[in-house]
Amino acid sequence: MARLITAQAAGGAQTGGDTNAAAAASNAAAWNQDFYHYIFIVLSSLVVVLGIWRVGIETAKYVRTLTCLNNETQRYFAIPSHAWAFVKKNILYAPIFGKRHNREFQLSAAVNVGTLPTRFQFLFLLGYLGTNVTFCVVSIQWSATYATVCQQLRNRTGILAVVNMIPLFIMSARNNPLIKLLNLSYDTFNLLHRWTGRIVVLEALAHVIAWTASTVHAGGWSAFTKGITTDPMKTYGFIATVALVVISIQASSIVRHAFYETFKYLHMALIILVIICIFYHLHLSKLPQVTLLYGAIGIWVAERGWRALTIMYRNFGRGGTRTLVEALPGNACRVTVEMARPWRFKPGQHAFIYMPSIGFASSHPFSVAWSEETDTLSNKDKLITNRQDILATQKTSMSFIIRARTGFTNKLYKKAKASVDGKFTTKGFLEGPYGGMHMMHSYGTVMLIAGGVGITHQVPHVRDLVAGSANGTVAARKIVLVWIIQSPEHLEWIRPWMTSILAMDKRRDVLRIVLFVSRPRSTKEIHSPSATVQMFPGRPNMETLLDLEMENQVGAMGVSVCGPGALTDEVRRAVRNRQYSGNVDFVEEAFSY
Repeated sequence: MARLITAQAAGGAQTGGDTNAAAAASNAAAWNQDFYHYIFIVLSSLVVVLGIWRVGIETAKYVRTLTCLNNETQRYFAIPSHAWAFVKKNILYAPIFGKRHNREFQLSAAVNVGTLPTRFQFLFLLGYLGTNVTFCVVSIQWSATYATVCQQLRNRTGILAVVNMIPLFIMSARNNPLIKLLNLSYDTFNLLHRWTGRIVVLEALAHVIAWTASTVHAGGWSAFTKGITTDPMKTYGFIATVALVVISIQASSIVRHAFYETFKYLHMALIILVIICIFYHLHLSKLPQVTLLYGAIGIWVAERGWRALTIMYRNFGRGGTRTLVEALPGNACRVTVEMARPWRFKPGQHAFIYMPSIGFASSHPFSVAWSEETDTLSNKDKLITNRQDILATQKTSMSFIIRARTGFTNKLYKKAKASVDGKFTTKGFLEGPYGGMHMMHSYGTVMLIAGGVGITHQVPHVRDLVAGSANGTVAARKIVLVWIIQSPEHLEWIRPWMTSILAMDKRRDVLRIVLFVSRPRSTKEIHSPSATVQMFPGRPNMETLLDLEMENQVGAMGVSVCGPGALTDEVRRAVRNRQYSGNVDFVEEAFSY
């Protein structure tokens, strides 16, 4: 797609031996041979800066954790830094305007046009777009001939379209190494992937428009038609551009959310078509940018291959992976997957579930709500004498709560509901684990807020923090779980796990559970079992809840929320408004697609 200017080609564009035009073309040729390296320098510098930022943040949390292990008051860490509070309130946690960030814009019940980025994400995207525009136009000799200017614009935009495919493919990967390196969520990289893709489409369009303008100016529309129908290099480039435009349309939020399964397979097919066409476009022109395309292809193939190997290792052999699906009240299912091999799980992680009998070759991400290690030995089995035999008998069970919506989740619930005793077993596979970057160990006060099925993200954190507080390995002295549900029957989703948590050592000293039932059938359903487990009707006022906990705040306070977009936006606003009142951090767990 990118045609690198050579000095000879620049000379061919001269008219009447114009030495100024020759010099301009020569300068442009030298610039074009090196300029696309600059964008890699910009990206690498950004990664280094974010890496240093991450090291600083993690070091501060680690030191805070160690300092607070034997410190019951942790007063020093409860005091906010006004400079840092300003950054968090106005940049890191701030929506572009108002309070809306994760709440989707919906034109109707079936038409969703997506969400808005945060202010920090918006500034980054604006800066990256500005960098690309600058690289497209800087040092172009606008006083040169029309053909020369079009040629230079064509080359710049074409090269950049290929260059940007490297970060585009990296950010689309589930196993993106930058996720762990920079401690940025897949959701953030997914946002950057979508906007980088739009930049690629705009640059490809500008590339074709510049070539079209030059061709039509020199030989009319007949020359344009002849070029794309008789020259294979131009034909492949034109097809690739059309495919990119189609991708931008079918990847729009409206189409993506309405027809997600169709979008996913069509998206992959179009990407393969684009790669093939761009390869031949560059290869037939013998352009050096084909090596960049090899890099993009290598990234895509390596990531897919690693995912396949991981799935095979975790799910095959030793009897394979077995899946039990149980229907629950409130149109939900409990899915318990007994893995073929042990799996080390961290709170906050999620996995992709494959169930060929429900959705062939499709995968869907869900938070891991509970994990247990089980033994496969029976009383008749022989005595285990070595570590290898012990590991061979261990099984990891992973449990999920999946609420019926549309598509895969609705089919799964209907099948479980129609099965004998409301449960069935099937063949299922897990891919992962992913996520789990935001551990809450360094906070003296932790508020875990969940809406509906978002409780699956918070339950592992509760168990982890209660256990850590009991054995003195975390800073937490106050843990508050706030769960908003529509009906008391939703308590059945996590009842066996909460029973285990409530029986944990020293649980009463640190954990308080507050339940809000937004649609109770009667007031008789609302009763508080104890002072540490309370139930209220209606919806909570997040501002009031936060104020109550901050009155007796212990150390730094971490507020984590997982649930509907409207809920997370309310919690975000409450945390932002209290940045100068106490040291409060905000963690939003979301997964957009």
